[in-house]
Amino acid sequence: MSRIGKIARRTFLIGSAAVVGGVAFGVYAVRTPHSNPLKEDLAEGAATFNPWVLIDADKITLITPHADIGQGVVSSQAALIAEELDLELNQFEVSFGKPSSAYYNGGFAEEGAPFMATDQSVSAEAVRSVLGGVLKLVAMQGTGGSTTIPDTFVKLRAAGASARETLKLAAAQKFDVPIGQLKTKAGKVILPDGREIAYTELAGAAAALDPVQNVPLRDPSQWRLIGKNMQRIDVVGKSTGTLDFGIDINIPGMLHAAICVNPRQGGKMISFDAKDVSNMRGVQKIVEVTNGVAVIADNSWRAMRAVEAVDCVWGPAPYPAEQIDHWETLTRSFNADVLDATWRDDGDAEAAIAKGTVINTEYRSPYVAHAPLEPLNATVLVTDDQVEVWTGHQFQTMLTDQVAAVTGHRSDQVVFHNQYSGGSFGHRLEFDFVKQAVEIADQMRGIPIKLTYSREEDFAHDFPRHIAMGRAKGTVSNGQVNTIDLEIAAPSVLASQGSRSGLAFPGPDMQLANGAWNNPYDIPNYRVRAYRAPELAPSSSWRSVGAPAGGFFFDTALDELIHAAGADPLMERIRLTRHTVSRQVLETVGDMSNWGAPLAKGTAKGVAFVESFGVPAAEVVQVSLVDGAIRLDHVWVACDVGTVVDPVNFENLVQGGVVFGLGHAINCEITYADGMAEQSNYHAHEGMRLYQCPPIEVRGLENGNKIRGIGEPTVPPAAPALGNAIFAATGKRLREMPFNKFIDFV
Repeated sequence: MSRIGKIARRTFLIGSAAVVGGVAFGVYAVRTPHSNPLKEDLAEGAATFNPWVLIDADKITLITPHADIGQGVVSSQAALIAEELDLELNQFEVSFGKPSSAYYNGGFAEEGAPFMATDQSVSAEAVRSVLGGVLKLVAMQGTGGSTTIPDTFVKLRAAGASARETLKLAAAQKFDVPIGQLKTKAGKVILPDGREIAYTELAGAAAALDPVQNVPLRDPSQWRLIGKNMQRIDVVGKSTGTLDFGIDINIPGMLHAAICVNPRQGGKMISFDAKDVSNMRGVQKIVEVTNGVAVIADNSWRAMRAVEAVDCVWGPAPYPAEQIDHWETLTRSFNADVLDATWRDDGDAEAAIAKGTVINTEYRSPYVAHAPLEPLNATVLVTDDQVEVWTGHQFQTMLTDQVAAVTGHRSDQVVFHNQYSGGSFGHRLEFDFVKQAVEIADQMRGIPIKLTYSREEDFAHDFPRHIAMGRAKGTVSNGQVNTIDLEIAAPSVLASQGSRSGLAFPGPDMQLANGAWNNPYDIPNYRVRAYRAPELAPSSSWRSVGAPAGGFFFDTALDELIHAAGADPLMERIRLTRHTVSRQVLETVGDMSNWGAPLAKGTAKGVAFVESFGVPAAEVVQVSLVDGAIRLDHVWVACDVGTVVDPVNFENLVQGGVVFGLGHAINCEITYADGMAEQSNYHAHEGMRLYQCPPIEVRGLENGNKIRGIGEPTVPPAAPALGNAIFAATGKRLREMPFNKFIDFV
């Protein structure tokens, strides 16, 4: 039976929801644009042409609504608008804007559709189109899943083009010249006689016009910014310490809060004793929050020291208390009763395996923390009339609803000021820290309260990457891979995350086998099944979500089969690849790394390929054996996103993804004892050390016919590429992360 046949239930659920949504609301509703939030309280003489462009007599403001959590998307969004609006990157201000349905993220449709990214058939594209319509109706503003560029690549250029042509129309009417004789450059309309009229001078006249719509976008040959090296507009502020992050918010009269919540995630607080805390220096008040207690003081240090002195009695964890029980739960989950979905079923793996296997292996991917460098924080001011929130968050419209539910205000009474974030990796998709800050501020109405997590509290209350286990069987014949049969058991990350945000994800969890079923290999017998284990420790989306586990399991198993067949690891992957764009990625990384060239004794290379978020990504890692330990010598990366918007930022994101993936593969895991995370700070959950980091060469290809994002796709191939290289160098196969449990690194 075909893969689509095997996952008919999943397709039906998602497809039906999309179609019902389209029928219920109508095609007209889907095509009708959301109202422009910039028109609310628009100053006299100011012009707004769409939700992304605001011009008055003093300045030009571009709205960049996707959250910037370190990936540089403020610059990318602004550049897309500026490309068509004919602005230089220093001619405008940027703003995150206020939450609005106008900023809904249609990019989620690509990842939400139950098809491989390489499947661009009529039926697949139809489902994606309908899902995009439903997303517009749901109108959820959010950043994640490497969707910022796919979501904005067309709409922001269209916004800039509309504003440009409306400004030209205003100039044509004001100076009585044919619009066809007008040009624009560097924030000015140029008249036929050479006079240059600044956009700001035309704002008043443009405000009286209906914006020009449906303007053709420029051909790539005319691009001034896209595809060219840019300096991110936040780089000077970040380099000089002058850019404000959420943790830098300072409001007159503000007090500081620190919390202590049950370290057994979701467990209750039975009682607390703070009799010796109220007299500590700077302490203003002690209040209860959900499952814990908070101390308000005159600075964050005193608040943190004081809350440590509160004596709390905690209830038990609502999940197995010991780490060994988590693994045993997964072991028991490989059974038909909890089969979530068969995601891939090409050929007949069952029959091929029955004839005898070459490999029969088990793989493990542990919990790992998000641990962004900027500690979680939120500043909140609650009054009877409204709630103001300052923090960095990835789901803006949902945040206003979550906040309103805590205080009893209406959602339209919540004013959210999104901020730059010093990292997230998925943690700022959660609402716990914001709701806690709101709980505290609600008990001190009229006083701004800034809640700042200690690093220890951050680790104790992270919702880590989910734990997963893989089991693979396979066969080879005539020097080629013939069969791969992979089973994955894990708790549902989407169900866990959705239970806290109020989101429901019907049908199978698409992330359980991501990175495993969706690779474009033409293996004669290729089956991937996912089993939904019972809920364990609460987990959340982590950079590239399910693909780091699925990609590690699948690619390592594939590498084992290739070696068993006696084939070349790169050449066999290329031979198996049925997708032209992906094959070019593998061929490119081979050329970059000079694959096949002789290497010194004790030096070896490993290759891995994982497709995630529609991006085929291949990595080659070279290692050397030094006094029995492994040294990382070099990494080469090739991937294809269709169009590279900013080559400099692209390279940085790719390199960052590799460092993130390698560091966690080598060093990181979260384990539980007595229901609590045992790792409390970076000393026990190290990223890659500077001395361990090798040179990383990057090549971005542009052969794909869709625009993709690059924030996450280079994370998943890092672990298997390293593990495969270590095997090639030592003969030791690493099937469990972190690798430092089995081998030393220098």
